Amino acid sequence: MPKSKTEAIPKKGMSRLFELAGTHKGLIVLSGVLAVLSSAASFVPYLAVYVLIRELIGVFPDFARLDAARVMSCGVLALIGVFATVLLYFAALALSHIAAYGTVYELKINFVAHISRLPLGFHIGTGSGGLRKIMDENIESVESFVAHKLPDMIAASTAPVIMLVMLFTVDWRYGLAALAGVLSAFMIQAVAYGGEKQKARMKEYQSTLEAMSVATVEYIRGIAVVKAFHQTVYSFKRLHDAITAYTRIVISYTLNWENAMSGYITLTNNIYLFLIPVGIFIAGGTADYAAFAGDFLFYLVFVPAIASILMKIMYTSSISMQVAGNVERMDEVLREKVIPVAEHPQRAYGQGVSAEYGVSRYDVSFENVSFSYSKKPEDSALDGVSFTAKQGETTAIVGPSGGGKSTIAHLIPRFYDVDKGVVKIGGVDIRDMAMADLMDTVSFVFQDTWIFKQSIMENIRMGKPGASDDEIVAAAKAARCHDFIESLPEGYGTVFGRRGVHLSGGEMQRVAIARALVKNAPILVLDEATAFSDPENEWLIREALGELMKGKTVIMIAHRLSTVTGAHKILVMDKGRLVEEGSHRELLAGKSRYHDLWDTYTETLRWRLGKGGTSHD
Repeated sequence: MPKSKTEAIPKKGMSRLFELAGTHKGLIVLSGVLAVLSSAASFVPYLAVYVLIRELIGVFPDFARLDAARVMSCGVLALIGVFATVLLYFAALALSHIAAYGTVYELKINFVAHISRLPLGFHIGTGSGGLRKIMDENIESVESFVAHKLPDMIAASTAPVIMLVMLFTVDWRYGLAALAGVLSAFMIQAVAYGGEKQKARMKEYQSTLEAMSVATVEYIRGIAVVKAFHQTVYSFKRLHDAITAYTRIVISYTLNWENAMSGYITLTNNIYLFLIPVGIFIAGGTADYAAFAGDFLFYLVFVPAIASILMKIMYTSSISMQVAGNVERMDEVLREKVIPVAEHPQRAYGQGVSAEYGVSRYDVSFENVSFSYSKKPEDSALDGVSFTAKQGETTAIVGPSGGGKSTIAHLIPRFYDVDKGVVKIGGVDIRDMAMADLMDTVSFVFQDTWIFKQSIMENIRMGKPGASDDEIVAAAKAARCHDFIESLPEGYGTVFGRRGVHLSGGEMQRVAIARALVKNAPILVLDEATAFSDPENEWLIREALGELMKGKTVIMIAHRLSTVTGAHKILVMDKGRLVEEGSHRELLAGKSRYHDLWDTYTETLRWRLGKGGTSHD
C-alpha cells in the first residue's frame, strides 16, 4: 500500500540503527570525530617506516652516513602515532559508551511503557520468553553497537580512504595493484552479505532464536511435570521443534559462508601477490634501483595492514546486520497497536457521593457485549452479554469451562477491548476513561498469581505504593496470610525465591489477595480467588472478604459453587452467553441450568475413591 505524504516510512537496517544512535547526537558526532582522528593516527607509524626505509636504502651499504637524528625522529613519530591512536580511540569509546547507556535506558523505558499499553492477548500470544529476549538481548545489543561497533564502523570507513591515499601517493602503479586485491575482496563480501536472501536468513535466525527462548522458558517452568512423568525433552514437542529449527537455520547459515569466507580471507591476507607482478614489471624498466627498492619494500610492509582493515569492516558489517535484525524484532513489537486512549477522558459518575474515591457510583454494566480473541465471529468468547453488577453487592459468575467467565473479568479492567457493545463503570464507557483512573478503580485477583522476587512486604505494597507497614499487615491479616508470613525466616522482609524461600499455591493466592485488599479499590474482581485454598482457609478468607467488601462492587468468578451461595446475584454463563441470572435461592427454585450445575457439584462432593474405583456416600 502506498504511504501518504504525512506518514513516515519506518526506517530499517543501518538507517534505523543510526536513527537510534542519533538520540544522543552530540556525543555520537564527537565520538565519530575522535574515531576518525584515531584511524588517521594509526597510519602515522607507516609513514615513519616509509621514511626510515628510504633513509636506509639511500645510505646502503655505508650505514655510517645514516642521519641518526632523522632516524630517531622517525621512531618518535611512530610512537606518537601509536599513543595518539590509543588515546583518541579511548576517548571515542568513553563518549560512545555514555551515549549507549542513555540510548538503551530510553529504549527499555519506552519498550516497557509500550508493552504495558498493549492488550493482554498480545502477551499471551508472544509469551514472556520472547519479550525477555527482546529486553535482555535485542535491546542490549544496541548498547554494544553504539558503544563499540559504531566508533569501529566510523574508523573502519575512514581507514580505507586514508589507505587509498597512501597507496596512490607513493606509487600509483602499486596502488592500482593493491586496489585490485581490495576490490576483489569487497566483491566477495558484497556477494556474501548482500541480497534479500541473506536478510531473510538473518530474520529467520532471529525468529528461531526467539522461539527457542520462549519454548525454553515454558519448559523450565513445567520441569516439575516433566520429571514427575519421567519425560525427556522430546516429549515437549514445542521445545524439541524449536531447537531443531534453530539448529537447521544456524547450520545452513554457517555453511552458506564457507566458500565466501575462505575466498575473502585468502585474498585479504595475500594482497602482496598482486604487487609482485607489478614490482617485476617496474624493476625491468627502472634506472633508480634504490628508489624502486624503497617503494617496493614499503608496499610489502604496508599491504598486510590492509587485511586487518578489511577484516574489521567485515566484522562490523556482520555485527551491524545482526543488531539490525534485533532492532527489527523490537520495532515489530513497538508497531503493535496499543489500547486506544480517550483524548478527553471522563470519570465514572452516578447517584450519591463517595468522599473516599471522589466518584459517585461504581456499578459495572455490560451492554450487549460480544468479544472474540481471534476476532472471528464464529470463535466468539462472549455473545450479546448484558448485565449490571451493582455497587455494594457481590455478583458471582459461574458456568462450565469455556463459558466466558474469565473473559468478563479481563474486559472489566480493559485488558481487551470489546468487539461490540460497551462496558461501563458508573455509566461511563471504560474506553472513555483514563487508563490510570481505570486501574485505580479496579483491583483484581486472578487464578494465576505472580509473586515478584522481592520482600513479601513489597509484594503486597505493590497494590498501594504509599501504604504504611500497618496497612500492609492489616491487609495480610484480613487475607489470612499474616501467620505464615511471620513464620518465614525474616517475616515480612523475607525475599520470595531467595535461599529456597517458596510459597505454596494457596499462600501465593492469599498474598495476591492481600495486595488487592491494600489497594482498596471500589471495584474488586476475583477470578477463582480461592481456587488453591483448603476448605478451612477458604472459609476464613470469605469471612475476611465479607467485611472488607462492604460498599464495593464485587465480581466473583468461581467453579466451586459453594463460594457463591451468599452472592446477591449469580450470572450463569454457557458458551459465551448469559443464560440466566438471580440469587442462589431463586435459581435453585426453578429447574434451571444453575440447578443442574448445583446438582452436579453436590454429587461430586460425595464421591469417594476406593479399590474398586469411585463411589458415592
